[in-house]
Amino acid sequence: MQTIYLDNNATTQVDPEVVEAMLPFFTEKYGNPSSIHRFGGLIRRHVEQAREQVAGLIGAWPEEIYFTSCGSESDNMAIQGFVKQHRIKSRLVTSAVEHPAVRNTCRRQKEEHGIALEELPVDAQGLIDLEHFKSLPISPDTLVSLMWANNETGVLFPLEEIAEWVKSRGGSVHSDAVQAVGKMPIDMSTTPLDMLALSGHKLHAPKGVGALYLRKGVKLPALLQGGHQENGLRAGTENVAYIVGLGKACELAKKRIDNENNQVRKLRDKLENALLASCKGAKLNGAKELRLPNTTNISFEAIEGEAILLLLDENGIAASSGSACTTGSLEPSHVMLAMGLSYTYAHSSTRFSMSIFNTEEEIDKVIEVMPGIVERLRALSPFAI
Repeated sequence: MQTIYLDNNATTQVDPEVVEAMLPFFTEKYGNPSSIHRFGGLIRRHVEQAREQVAGLIGAWPEEIYFTSCGSESDNMAIQGFVKQHRIKSRLVTSAVEHPAVRNTCRRQKEEHGIALEELPVDAQGLIDLEHFKSLPISPDTLVSLMWANNETGVLFPLEEIAEWVKSRGGSVHSDAVQAVGKMPIDMSTTPLDMLALSGHKLHAPKGVGALYLRKGVKLPALLQGGHQENGLRAGTENVAYIVGLGKACELAKKRIDNENNQVRKLRDKLENALLASCKGAKLNGAKELRLPNTTNISFEAIEGEAILLLLDENGIAASSGSACTTGSLEPSHVMLAMGLSYTYAHSSTRFSMSIFNTEEEIDKVIEVMPGIVERLRALSPFAI
């Protein structure tokens, strides 16, 4: 059975052009980029080309890009590095709907080091109250860490406005932009973030590679000790093939931003509108307009999200009940609960996330089978009305 893959916020198909760019670095181009001979120098040039490609996607300078293993590592480097630098004076401000890479890291800093931590609530649309946020005290020892786009709902925080306000008061700003990079225009030359995390496997590069943007002049202590790699910030021989893949994926994403915001958005809207109209008890979760173009999160009252996913899977359709990092938990999504959803809606939240590789025929198939799945499960549910 052919898989209709609508779980692109969990991971994406590696683009064939990315695979092609990577292959030589598993065979004839196997040198160490730190070696001083010509063969090593050739590999170093490819690493630096990839750095330029990543920087080009987000409007940064190449020297502001540091390669990591994933978005979670980048988040940890930023948050733990800031706390290590500012020590007990550190104050962290984040939101109640952050990815575990940020949420758990911030909470651990509080538990282990006594760092002050504020988790901002969100409203029913998944948005923070900017007036409340701007009432908070901000100092040079404050790090505000807010995601650019929510991984479960696609809801966007106004990072440009937030960053400008925080910087005007001397604070620092980090964003987990893993879901946003490659799906929407981002320009660090006009957005005063200090640090930004991105991940390759969210934008059609392989798993196991990411990057941390660190604005010129911002200093962090290294978390990994060892060699001189990544300008002394991250020790360890570079994962060259995957770095090259990330660079190529960023180059392609820059060219395809318009497709994301037109072609993919049309598929998302077609699916969303059809399911809301045809499935009893269906409810859209999150702001309708302030959202990534590829993501819709819909709850189907009084039925289990896991049961929905299993029946979708029987039809060859891959979707998600929330973050892939929390799969297996019996608790409702912390994002849905933070938005004030009742348990009957929170437990049934289903995320469909599309990419440029999806087709209208695939969307039509989901529209065809989903009402029957919902009707079948509602008939079995003791809570359905």
